Amino acid sequence: MGKIYDVLIIGAGVTGSSLARELSRYQLSVLLTDKENDVSCGSTRANSAIIHAGYDPEPGTMMAQLNVDGNRMTEDICKQLNVPFKRVGSLVLAFSEEDLKTIKKLYDNGVANGVPGVELIDQKKLHEIEPNVSDEALGALLAPSAGIISPWEYTIALAENAVRNGVDYKLRFKVENITREKDENGETIFTVTAASGEAVKARRVVNAAGVFSGEIAKMGLFGEDCELGFRIIPSKGQYYLLDKTQGKLFDRVMFQCPSKVGKGVLVSPTIHGNLIVGPDAVNVEDADNTCTTRDALNFVRQAASLTTDHVSYRDNIRNFSGIRANSDQSDFIIAPSAVEPNFINAAGIKSPGLSSAPAIALKLVELLAATGIVLDKKDNFIETREVIRFRELSNEERAKLVAERPEFGRIICRCETITEGEILAAIHSPITPVSLDAVKRRCNAGMGRCQGGFCGPRVLELLVRELGISPADVLKDRDGSWIVQLRNDDAIDS
Repeated sequence: MGKIYDVLIIGAGVTGSSLARELSRYQLSVLLTDKENDVSCGSTRANSAIIHAGYDPEPGTMMAQLNVDGNRMTEDICKQLNVPFKRVGSLVLAFSEEDLKTIKKLYDNGVANGVPGVELIDQKKLHEIEPNVSDEALGALLAPSAGIISPWEYTIALAENAVRNGVDYKLRFKVENITREKDENGETIFTVTAASGEAVKARRVVNAAGVFSGEIAKMGLFGEDCELGFRIIPSKGQYYLLDKTQGKLFDRVMFQCPSKVGKGVLVSPTIHGNLIVGPDAVNVEDADNTCTTRDALNFVRQAASLTTDHVSYRDNIRNFSGIRANSDQSDFIIAPSAVEPNFINAAGIKSPGLSSAPAIALKLVELLAATGIVLDKKDNFIETREVIRFRELSNEERAKLVAERPEFGRIICRCETITEGEILAAIHSPITPVSLDAVKRRCNAGMGRCQGGFCGPRVLELLVRELGISPADVLKDRDGSWIVQLRNDDAIDS
């Protein structure tokens, strides 16, 4: 019959990768899959990059508990895996009497949910701590436990650590069909088949497919006459990413009061020193369409002007959008399939999904344990990850490193001060990158003001040299985004 995995995870975003790492603590065979050519290619890589404090969810919901627990866990995980994270705090601004009532309700939510240090502040204190906020702001809710993070670095670190601890992975594995049968002992065996025709078997399946989790969940009903019980509603959000000259405009994450469609347009520092502004929120049919539009970006800019008029959009270096896995349910959907207890859905993981991911992973482990899976801990679990960031070293440390490893003395990305040594480490990481953006997500080369205009060709050369591939095999990002096309002499001659 071939190898049968104990657990197969569909989706290598932050939820699936968090679960993979958590399961890698145990003596289990685990497979992490994704339809893209890298991990962290869906909603995880294109969001506001905020670890929310936990005052938004309604008290008593699963979302409320997992947000607060996940927020608390994130800092330790980032220390273990050497991922940039900083607790900068957040402010929800009030511009009217109605807004003041809203932030009071959020404050009450925060207290009920156990969010540490939440505080209502008046106009005077608000302008003292954030002098660039609009004079129209009347007060705010302060939540000091909120943080900023690099979501793709976080997810890659989780997935890499899982692989180092024995988890297998398959990328470019777009699930097309799932069937089940019983083995000779009466246990369920799932066969998960990809669009390529490749099939794998597992005793348990976890659906963490993000905006496609509804489609996978339908497969988990196995044709039985049963309602799914929820619907995924993909929602696009578009952003401005501004140069580091704008990064110190605010010290904290600046929210406006939330509405039915989301947490509103924010203005926030990023973990790498930039400024992010956005998003809007528009439901879309095509969950793969991440194009940006002038109208949407104009809306974001206009909405953000309520928070501040100090943003210099001339210093914008990139626009991007992400698709969020909203659903018609008010809470996360974390439960077994209605017809199969060994098929578990982690669906509708909308905001604060990034913040909740570590706690969601523990919840999923509990559900897997309830199926009878044996959780014997490993004696040799590797908890930490080493990463060299040349720009963060002292001059003495740099000199010593370059003397020992000369590749760290060659700067490839001038904007972000990323060395050849860091790029080589990214290329030879446990999950091999196949694109310029995959390298960028691992070590930040190409994230700066020129957006890879200078370093991109050099990164391509390193990928070709180190992986022994043709330049025509190197992608910009997703499959099909070729950078170089080889000349077809036959076609030219004809």
